Amino acid sequence: MDKLILKPINDLLKENFFIPSYQRGYRWKKQQVHNLLDDIWNFRLNSQEESKDVFYCLQPVVVSRKEDCWELIDGQQRLTTILIIMQCLIKQMDALDKSKYSISYETRPGSQEFLDKLSSDSLEHRDSNVDYFHICEAYEAVNEWFSGKDGNTKIHFLTTLLNDDVSGKNVKVIWYDVTEENNTSHSAIDIFTRLNIGKIPLTNAELIKALFLMKSNFEEQFTLKQLQIASEWDAMEKKLQDESFWYFIYNPKVSVHYDNRIEYIFDLLKRKHKDHEEYYTFNEFLKDLNIKEGKRPNIDAIWLSVKEYFLRLEEWYNDRELYHLLGFLIECGENINTLIDTSKTSSKTAFVLHLKKLIENQMPKTDLDSLNFHDHKKAIKKVLLLFNIQTILETQKAEMRFPFNKYKEEKWDIEHVNSQTEKNITHNNRKQWALDILEYFTGLNGFGNNVGDDGTKTEAELQKEFVAESIENELHKSYCERLINILEAEKYDEAEFDSLYESIKAEFQEDEIKDNDGISNLALLDESTNRSYGNAMFPIKRNRIIQNDMKGVFVPICTKNLFLKYYSKQMKDVMYWKKTDAHDYLSAIKRVLNEYLVKPKIV
Repeated sequence: MDKLILKPINDLLKENFFIPSYQRGYRWKKQQVHNLLDDIWNFRLNSQEESKDVFYCLQPVVVSRKEDCWELIDGQQRLTTILIIMQCLIKQMDALDKSKYSISYETRPGSQEFLDKLSSDSLEHRDSNVDYFHICEAYEAVNEWFSGKDGNTKIHFLTTLLNDDVSGKNVKVIWYDVTEENNTSHSAIDIFTRLNIGKIPLTNAELIKALFLMKSNFEEQFTLKQLQIASEWDAMEKKLQDESFWYFIYNPKVSVHYDNRIEYIFDLLKRKHKDHEEYYTFNEFLKDLNIKEGKRPNIDAIWLSVKEYFLRLEEWYNDRELYHLLGFLIECGENINTLIDTSKTSSKTAFVLHLKKLIENQMPKTDLDSLNFHDHKKAIKKVLLLFNIQTILETQKAEMRFPFNKYKEEKWDIEHVNSQTEKNITHNNRKQWALDILEYFTGLNGFGNNVGDDGTKTEAELQKEFVAESIENELHKSYCERLINILEAEKYDEAEFDSLYESIKAEFQEDEIKDNDGISNLALLDESTNRSYGNAMFPIKRNRIIQNDMKGVFVPICTKNLFLKYYSKQMKDVMYWKKTDAHDYLSAIKRVLNEYLVKPKIV
């Protein structure tokens, strides 16, 4: 017998289910009950077609066969709720001449009888035990949902719930029979634990894998074709676990987490979108395999379509130019399926030209000089990302590739190169600012570190002695002593801090650039480099960039070039960010991205 099929609720009505002792009792809340009722009723109203192929799919029910019943490993809450709904509609059940399935309990024998005889009279016993309480709560929730609805509504709801495949649209469960697995390598408790620790449900990927490897799909019980599919499946999953490949095709902004990453390929292949129900992809593959008709499906053709889709993505990844162009577009939200459809009907040259046109459409339709941080943040981020990518692509002989995994995982964003001079350092962040400036002048990592201590002097005294002996520039020495005083004080002197801040800002020439929010003063920076107070000055950021680069930490190539002043035509004042530096930086962006940007009008 195949272990995974779709079963209408109607096919379960004569079954007996057994809940073992390792499971807790029924615990659904009112809102969960109403959600299920809403979903089934909305399916009834919104699905006009009466075909047997139209159905509402519940989550998987995992069972293992015992002598005269099914051990219910997963799905107790759903099947109990369905049973409670049927008890609320008992008159309609009788009118349809329908029976009910039964649910018995290893350690709570009274619960079976309570469910079988559930009615409004049962509510007076709700406080007898915790199971009765939750069952009664659900019973009242169902009656509340149906209150005010006429008998026709109840009949329509019940027929939708209990139709068989011949009668029309209905409600089905994904029936997962693990009897064979339960009798061999895993116990029912093992399977239950795997499904319920952390509330991890069966995924579309696991269900689809079971579909592909079902014995009835093959002429023999165990074939080389099953081994081939299983082996190729594992190889694809292994490749998808490569972070570089995964984040090339996957955009975390979709907010869907995949435990089995191959499921993302299936979702793409079946064009699943956010409005589809949870097991949409599984249902689509079930239709392809046509298992419910009892025919042997063309496994080779269906599996080949999966492999071809995956191999096209892998081909893109292995092509340096396509990797960068497509990686940028996917990050910007372009639909992968639309890109694949175009690639199927285009030569490589035509496809590249198409991608470049799409990239051009992603660029702002105005001159870069007019962009500002507050009004055009998304557009600026795209420009700076493309600037980094195109810089790498221009270097044809280099094997460097832009690491989309690092960019996406570490959440790089646009930040100011020169500090926002109009933005004051708030009280809570002043200590961190003072520590950063002191580290810049002294080279010491943290207040009092690496100074030495004979046990007779305070940390501040030792720090000042170190400053007196090590720093020759008298102005810098004065700054350090004032910074130490601020760090040592229990309470900040507001006037002293503001005076010191303005002096150091002038020292670093942070006031020279007036248009701080223009793109010429913006770069891709990570949170740690930009510091928590968001107003670190240029030399502080520069030191952090250099430190990270020396440690092998990812720094976008154009961000590194900027802080090392590779774009600056004049190399004086290397520790300060000046107007000429900002001008040269913007010119470099325009030159590298020239083919994608709006061309200035010639007057």
